[in-house]
Amino acid sequence: MRDEEAERGRLQSRICKLSRRLSDISERLAGLRSARAHIDSTIAEMDTASGQILDNSQTLLDVLKKEMGDLGKAIDPQNAPVGHRQKRS
Repeated sequence: MRDEEAERGRLQSRICKLSRRLSDISERLAGLRSARAHIDSTIAEMDTASGQILDNSQTLLDVLKKEMGDLGKAIDPQNAPVGHRQKRS
């Protein structure tokens, strides 16, 4: 009977240690999950922002190409399309 009581005490001690360990690991996991959610959110925001930057850059490039074409026509009217050439006086 004493052997069984001793075994019971050892098992209860082990259960207590394992319960503390489980609690610590659960807390760490919760922290890691929270950090991962934050990182995932940041990545999604960065992805959206980079898409917007790409779209805006393409728009700017298109505008610059058009402006360069218009500037070229203003500098050298001979390269302007037929019907749009300026007559020299």
